[in-house]
Amino acid sequence: MSTAKSEIKKVTTHQLQEMKNRGEKISMLTAYDYSMARILDAAGIDVILVGDSASNVMAGHETTLPITLDQMIYHASSVIRAINRALVVVDLPFGSYQGNSSEALRSAIRIMKESGAHAVKMEGGVEIKESVLRIISAGIPVMGHLGLMPQSIYKFGTYVVRAKEEEEANKLLSDAIVLEQSGCFGVVLEKIPAALSKKVTASLQIPTIGIGAGADVDGQVLVTHDLLGINNEFHPRFLRTYANLQKTISTAVTSYIEDVKSKNFPNENECY
Repeated sequence: MSTAKSEIKKVTTHQLQEMKNRGEKISMLTAYDYSMARILDAAGIDVILVGDSASNVMAGHETTLPITLDQMIYHASSVIRAINRALVVVDLPFGSYQGNSSEALRSAIRIMKESGAHAVKMEGGVEIKESVLRIISAGIPVMGHLGLMPQSIYKFGTYVVRAKEEEEANKLLSDAIVLEQSGCFGVVLEKIPAALSKKVTASLQIPTIGIGAGADVDGQVLVTHDLLGINNEFHPRFLRTYANLQKTISTAVTSYIEDVKSKNFPNENECY
């Protein structure tokens, strides 16, 4: 007697909206390669962000600015090959959409066609409205990003909490509403006061995903390498580390080196 294989239900933008409506929190983490994405997907993560943070985490750059569209497509393609369930969102990198809406659309189409991703993410509010509208009109889902926007780091000059002052807070709320009205299916709120995140979340019908934005958002996102303690030099207040893989990996490599040097590896059972 054969047994039917259980069908894996894929996460969609519609399901994220349903999660917000019923008060279920959305889990989101970054991935940039096949192996990590496979682990996250199997663990049941809702959304995988192929973030331009790959510029920092994978390539060692100081900012997210140097990563290119081609590199983002490469990382996204690697992640997509590992996915059975999660929704995969890909950052449009700096310089690939700020020029005009036509350029933004071309970049978004390339990501969707060449990587197989499910959606794109863009930083900015009213300034990118035309691009958001044009990309969505082509059938490509868009997630917004407000608050601390790493692609604008040289404009801000610092990674401190954003929108603490009334004027900037009011603009952020206005921008969030513009993004929703333009058709975004969700918005990331990065490093802003918890009270403002709560207000924005209550003002929107679409889900909000926070990073350093308090608990009153619809979901949370972290950089996976930070969560796992692979990068122990990064200690913002909002980060909770769930492992210390830097120590674990270092210990394993040290043991391997010692076994090779002492001729303990390979032993008889490890030879053909």
